[in-house]
Amino acid sequence: MAQGSMPAELPDLLRQHLQAAVEEMEREIRDQVPEYAGGGHGEYALRVERTVSETVAFFVDSVDHPDADARHLTELYMHLGELEARQGRGLEALQTAMRVSSQIACRRFIKDAYRLDWSRETLGRLTDSLFMLVARVADAAAQGYAREQGQLATEREQRRERLRDALVAEPSPGHEAITELAVAARWDPPRSVGLVALPSGAPAGARILPPAVLAAWDAPVPFLVVPDPGGPGQDRLWPALRRIGTAAIGPTVPLTQGAVSLRWARHALTLVERGLLPSGAPVRCVDHIAPLATLAAEELVGATAGAVLGPLLDLAPARRQPLAETLLTYLESGDNAVVAAERLHIHEQTVRYRLRRIAELTGGRFSDLDGRLDVMLMLSWLVRSGRAEESA
Repeated sequence: MAQGSMPAELPDLLRQHLQAAVEEMEREIRDQVPEYAGGGHGEYALRVERTVSETVAFFVDSVDHPDADARHLTELYMHLGELEARQGRGLEALQTAMRVSSQIACRRFIKDAYRLDWSRETLGRLTDSLFMLVARVADAAAQGYAREQGQLATEREQRRERLRDALVAEPSPGHEAITELAVAARWDPPRSVGLVALPSGAPAGARILPPAVLAAWDAPVPFLVVPDPGGPGQDRLWPALRRIGTAAIGPTVPLTQGAVSLRWARHALTLVERGLLPSGAPVRCVDHIAPLATLAAEELVGATAGAVLGPLLDLAPARRQPLAETLLTYLESGDNAVVAAERLHIHEQTVRYRLRRIAELTGGRFSDLDGRLDVMLMLSWLVRSGRAEESA
């Protein structure tokens, strides 16, 4: 602190009133800062009071020794800033305490200046030195606060990552273990979760999600853990998903079955990428159970399709595709040719003609279906996978 020359007797004069000044500062801090009102009953308040005392003592010594090393003092204030962050408070209380202390010191300087006939220059240098010291320790407190906040944010993120991974682990670590991880991560455990599978490279703007959503953006297949997907408070999530575009929303499951929801969400995303489900918007597994079930048994369906669909598979693709699509739509429409025609955007007589052609080819095999579900599953695989349009 470049203070210029000070009267030689000044430090001794200040030391005479040092204890009284410290006591006045402590009283005012307790009166004006509610967080420190506990006085000697609060460990942190005691620490602040001790720091105030050391600050005043350092300031008086620095009047006599302008080059005094302030590192110990700045470390004290950095530690105070860290403690404020750790306790979840802002810096306002500590800053108020410093302001109160400096105001008291200035009042005392002015009083002593009149009483002891100090020059205006002496008073000015003294107050300038005080404000320089206050600015220095305030900066140290802010640095400590920011450093601790960064550390806390890192620790919290690591806890959230451990929780997120536990929620999709298979086998699950169990409800009790998940609850413990949730408490550590300050995440309120919901009754259910839904997993959302995402394509890689989601736009940055779409990554702004509600705080309760746990995200794995860097996973091979990125995903989100959504608490209580159908519950209140999720209104902000769905617009964010729409900004992402393509996404697959797994079924809602109990807290310990996140792996199940994620597995099916990823199956649905696979169907989207293969063009078997619509892209560009989120799709829900619950709306596409048939194609998902077909995907799960695709190898079996493909291997047994010939035995079930018979002569339909022997036709050329140009003839096979409209017949398979018509039969599937007819069965899905409850054997109603009119409804099937409307869904296919063709005439009702065209539907009936194709059904008669199928009956001729198969010897009436599909007229009275015992294994209706099996046939629909095969036809769904044939049509939606594009196999109906491929060469046999």
